[in-house]
Amino acid sequence: MSDLLRDRSPYSWSFRVGSGRRILDLPLVAWLTVIWILLWGTPSWGDLVNGVVVAVGLCLAFPLPAVDIGLRLRPQGILRLAAHLLYDMLSSSVEVTRQIFAKGPYHPAVVAVPLRVRSDLMLTATAVAVSNVPGGSVVEVRRSTATVFLHVLDADDPGAVESARRSVWRMEELVARAFGTAEDIAHASRPVPEGDSSP
Repeated sequence: MSDLLRDRSPYSWSFRVGSGRRILDLPLVAWLTVIWILLWGTPSWGDLVNGVVVAVGLCLAFPLPAVDIGLRLRPQGILRLAAHLLYDMLSSSVEVTRQIFAKGPYHPAVVAVPLRVRSDLMLTATAVAVSNVPGGSVVEVRRSTATVFLHVLDADDPGAVESARRSVWRMEELVARAFGTAEDIAHASRPVPEGDSSP
């Protein structure tokens, strides 16, 4: 097996056409098919079949370079991530509502949370997942250091700051177990980074 085949995504097929090699990426075919159906505006079985044929034809006629973005679909991990997100959204909504109606000023702050997984895909997916939870706004992502900057509503409470950090690290591990490579999962399973926990 060539290096090209070994480095490809598990969702790709590679075969020879004449003297060259063509690669068929299933996610790309699916995405092009969706675009085709949206262009016609009326979803039908005919549009679906035609979209697949056109997508495969485009992929064969205009091959893209071999790129593995590091995405792996793990059904059990995806279900765990979805369940955690739903629970987190409900519990965080209740907590944010309680804080809004509670008396006393809050002193918000931005807290730096260094991540263990450094791939661009995992960094982006973790930031998106954290931002979907009420009260967990990501204000910046620093790619060079794999650091997420999180807005914390009640930064006067050291427990709240540490809880916010642990929440991000838990989300990072769940995202890696849902979409990451074996290397990503190994990194996400390491102990959390030690350091100054002050905002």
